[in-house]
Formats: sequence, structure tokens, C-alpha cells
Amino acid sequence: MARKTVLVVDDDAPVRKLIVECFSTPDIVVEEAGTCEAAFERFRSACPDIAIVDYRLPDGDALGLIPVLKEMEPAVPIIVMTGYGSMDLGVALVKAGAEQCFSKPLEIQAFRLIVEKILQNKRNQQKEIASKSLRKRTGVDPFLGESEAIRELALNAIHVASSGCPVVIRGETGTGKGVLANWLHENGDRCDEAFVDLNCAGLSREFLETELFGYEKGAYTGAVNPKPGLLEVAHRGTVFLDEIGDVDLTVQPKLLKVVEEKRFRHLGDVRDRFVDVRLIAATHQDLSRLIEEGKFRSDLYFRISTLLIVIPPLRDRVEDIPVIARELFARISSDLRQPHRELSESAIARLQSHPWPGNIRELRNVLERAALYSKKQALDAKDLLFEQNVENSNGHYNGRLTLAELEQLHIQTVLKEEMSSVAKAAMRLGVPKSTLYQKIKALRISRNP
Repeated sequence: MARKTVLVVDDDAPVRKLIVECFSTPDIVVEEAGTCEAAFERFRSACPDIAIVDYRLPDGDALGLIPVLKEMEPAVPIIVMTGYGSMDLGVALVKAGAEQCFSKPLEIQAFRLIVEKILQNKRNQQKEIASKSLRKRTGVDPFLGESEAIRELALNAIHVASSGCPVVIRGETGTGKGVLANWLHENGDRCDEAFVDLNCAGLSREFLETELFGYEKGAYTGAVNPKPGLLEVAHRGTVFLDEIGDVDLTVQPKLLKVVEEKRFRHLGDVRDRFVDVRLIAATHQDLSRLIEEGKFRSDLYFRISTLLIVIPPLRDRVEDIPVIARELFARISSDLRQPHRELSESAIARLQSHPWPGNIRELRNVLERAALYSKKQALDAKDLLFEQNVENSNGHYNGRLTLAELEQLHIQTVLKEEMSSVAKAAMRLGVPKSTLYQKIKALRISRNP
């Protein structure tokens, strides 16, 4: 489990020592400051999970300090200690943003319990925020199957999970890289913390930076309020960057700084912030080739690829297809509120004979389409509709496709014909590049040629 950071701000050294002794455990790091100015510096650099602040300080007081700290990090709870307690002052401090107020001298055991409860509440809130950004996963157990390849994958993943080192997952589109990343988090030392993911495919440099690093008020036109980035949301937890090979070259040095120094900056800010995350990256591309082409930094590659896991494509483990297909079909039928149905031997044989360029994602699409169109108790081979059969002999799209499927197929076809060039495909489709990028992301379209 990642360690928590408590910031203590008090000019009275014995009080600081008392609190440091109270919270100095293997799970907690205590940072100290004796003035408002020092508090600003430590707050920004240490990114604490909670701040404990004395009301009166040599260069100011908590009523002036709290709004500044809240503007820097709104989510960090602040506790105020005061020897000048009154009802009016307590109300003013809470209005300023204090979580709670304690009178000196402290009842240290009660004080510790309150702080621990606030830390737990903050962790729960952080995980809730992270879960909203986590895209819905439609995959299955990453180790479902009986092949030698999947057993080797499971063994490698078990060895990697407990390590805090960065991981690169390499595999073709649709093999379940995101599912494996989530499994590594859930079975690692940071499992009680947030898991945040971002698909970098097709994202502009500006959008990627704002999502990852956040920004300050006024950082650009329209930035009316500060916004935390995904790195902050995942603090103490895991960040999963899917298709890291698509990350803009100007953003890569900033990622390297996060991995090496655990520091980053909000857009529009000049000071570093501390963040402790485990980075898991995934790609379907050969990063070594991208380095040779000048599209990926070698220093970032060597830093993030300490551990490498390769997911085999579905066509290389045909013996696993019956197990995966039956598990997926049962889940799909349940999601559609259909009665339990089976896949016949002819259906299984047909699934095993298909090359699966889209891997498990394509398999799910085929089974989902079959579940929607066929009402049979046991589906057979002719109930399976593959992408190569969605056009009839006259070149027209099969009328059994939904509008979303038709749009997805047409975009995939144009991208393939234009060798994955989004600019050329957008020109043919008569839409701006930004619109096509949004469609590619929303429809989860592969850009592989």
C-alpha cells in the first residue's frame, strides 16, 4: 500500500514533534513547516493527503493560509489547531475551507482517530472520482484458456503485479491490454488506491496535457477554474496509458519526469508538484521501430519498459477460443436479459477457423451481433456474422447492421484504404480531423492498416 503524507504547519517545535511522533508509521510520511511561506512550498512539492495547520503563525494565520492552499489543491482536507478557540472563529475557519478545528492542548488519541477517518474518506472519494474516468471494460478474465501461451502470460503477470516498477504491455488491438492492466493493479500493492486510465490514440497534444497534468486558472482561454489532472486523481495508485506510442513527442519528456522524479506541473504553473503513481503503458506498436523513426524517445522507453508483458493474439491460441467464446456469450446473454443459450459445435468450429484480426474485441462483437439477431437456443455457424461478410455481392452494406455499426465499418474501410492516415480519411469523409478523431475514439476503431 502506498504511504500517505501528512503536512504539519506550526511554529511551535514541541507541538510539531508531538504530531510527528503520533503519525510517524510505516504507512505515513510527515512533512513539517513553521511558517505560511514554508507551508506553501511544502504543500506544493509534497502534495499531502491532509494538512494540519496552527491558527496563528509568524507570518500570517489560518484564515489567510487556507484559501491559498485550497486554490492550490481543493481536494486536500485541512485541520486547524488553535489556542484561541471561540465559536465565531470556528465558523469563520470552516467557511474558509477547514475540515475541522481542534483546541490546544490536543487530546492526541482522539485527534489521531479523526485524522485517520478523514484520510480514509479522502481515499474513498479519490477512488470514486477515478472510477468515473475508468472506461467500461467488456473483457474477460485475462488468463481465460488452457493454452501454454496463456499459462505463460499468467505466470509473468503474477511476477510483475507486486512490483512497483513501470510496465509495458504489448499486444495487438483487441487482445485485452486494458483488462490485464486492471488485473495488475487489483493484484498489486496499490490495489486499495485509484486506477485511472487514458487512451492516448488520436489525442492532440493540448488535450493530452490537460487530461494528464491538469491546469491552473487562466492557463488558457476558457480555463476559468483550476482542474486536477489524472495524475493527481491517481496519486498513490496506478495510471494506465493505452497506446502510449501515440503520445506527442513534446509530452514525452514530461512523462519521463513523472516516472524518474515523481514530479509534474499544471499547465500555466511554474512550480513542480509531487505525485506517486505506478505507470502501466500499453501499445500495439513496436516502440523500438518508433524510436528509430524519431517518433518515440529512447530514454522514456528504457525507463518505462523495466517490465515487459506480451499478450499473444487470439489466432496463436486457437484452443482457448471455445472457453473464451462460451464465457463471453453467457455474459452477453445475461447483459441482454436473455435466457441461457449455447454455442453449437459448428459455431465453435467456425469461430476457431476465423483469423481474428481484431482478437477478443472482434470475437465479442461477433457474438453480440449473433445474440441480437438469432433467437435460437443453440446458435450454429450460419448465425455468426463476420465483418468480411457485412457487404453483399453488389458491394452494399448488409441491412442487418445498426447505424452505429454501419458508421464504424465505413470509417474502418476508409482508414484502411488511406493507410491509417486520419487527415486523408477525414478529407474523403468530408469532416474535420477533430471530428474523425472523436469518432475513432467513441467507436473504438482500430487505426491499424
